[in-house]
Amino acid sequence: MSPAELLSEPFMQRALIAALFTGLAAPAVGTFLVQRRLALMGDGIGHVAVTGVALGLVTGTSPTWTAVLVAIGGAVLLEIIRERGRTSGDVALALLFYGGLASGILISGIGGNSTATLQRYLFGSLTTISVDDVIVTMVLAAVVIVLCLGLAPQLFAVAQDQDFARVAGLRVSFYNVLVAVLAAVSVTVAMRTVGLLLVSALMVVPVATSQQLTRSFRTTIAAAMVLGTVASVGGLVLAAVASTYDVNAMPGPTIVLLALAGYVVAWPVGVWTRHRARLRAPFPDAGPTEHEPTETHPHQHGPDCGHLAVPHDDHIDYVHDGHRHAEHGAHYDEH
Repeated sequence: MSPAELLSEPFMQRALIAALFTGLAAPAVGTFLVQRRLALMGDGIGHVAVTGVALGLVTGTSPTWTAVLVAIGGAVLLEIIRERGRTSGDVALALLFYGGLASGILISGIGGNSTATLQRYLFGSLTTISVDDVIVTMVLAAVVIVLCLGLAPQLFAVAQDQDFARVAGLRVSFYNVLVAVLAAVSVTVAMRTVGLLLVSALMVVPVATSQQLTRSFRTTIAAAMVLGTVASVGGLVLAAVASTYDVNAMPGPTIVLLALAGYVVAWPVGVWTRHRARLRAPFPDAGPTEHEPTETHPHQHGPDCGHLAVPHDDHIDYVHDGHRHAEHGAHYDEH
C-alpha cells in the first residue's frame, strides 16, 4: 500500500482528525501549567487516568469517560492537597504518580485484562480509534480550547502572580481548580494520540519551543498550538509512511520525538535572537539619564565607525568599551 492510499483510508482520516484537535488542545492548557511551574502535572494526571481506563475495561463501560471522571477527580484532589495541605507540589504529584499507576495495573489484572489492552492507552493507538472516540475527542478538545482562550487574561494573571490576582478580585482557587480540570480533560483527549505516559510531552514541549522564539504571552500560546498541531499531525503521517516501508514506528513516540526535534532546532535560534536583542539594547530602557560631559574622547563616531549605534531621543549614542557616548556640539557626553 502506497503512502497516499494509506492516508485515504478511513481509520487514518479518523486518526488525523483526532491528532489535529489533540495538537491544538494540549499545548493550550500546557501554557498555563508551564507558567505555574507545574509542567509535570500532566504526567501525574495521566497516571491517575490509568485507574479510570482500568475501571472502564473491568466494568465494560467506555474507558474514555471513566478516565475523564477519574482524572478530573485526581486533578481536583491534587489542588486541594497543594493549597490546603502541608504537602508540597512535587510530593503531591508523586502521590498521584505511584497511586494512579499502581491502582490501574492492579484493577486491570483483577479484571483479567491483558497488558496489551492497557498498553493501547499507555502509549497511544491512533490507528484503532473509533468514530465515537473521534467525536468525544473533538468535543472535549473544543471545550478546552474555548475556555483556555476565552479566560486567558484571568488564567494568565493567576499563573503569574496569585497575590496580585487576589487583590484584583479574581477567585484564585477557582481558576487553579479550573486549570487542573482542563489539564485532566486534555490528558484524556490525548491518551489515544500519544498515550497516558507520554501526554505531558505534548502539553509541555511545544510551549517550551515557542518560548524560545516569542516574547509575549499571546504569541506564545498561539505558536504552541501551531507547533503542537504540526507535531501531532506530522508525527502521525511520518509513522504511517514508515509503516508502508515495513518500519514499525508507533504514532505516540513519533509525535513526541518530532516535538522534541522542534525544540532542538528552536533553541539555538532563540539564543541567537536574544543575543541580538541584547546588542540592540545593551542598557535598560530607564529613560534619559544625566549626561556627564567629557573633555576628551579617543574616537570619532559616525555611520562607519564600527561601533554599535543606539537611537536615543533626538540623537545617536555609540557603544564601545563598556561606555555609551553621544556627540553634543563640540564635546561628547557619557550616558
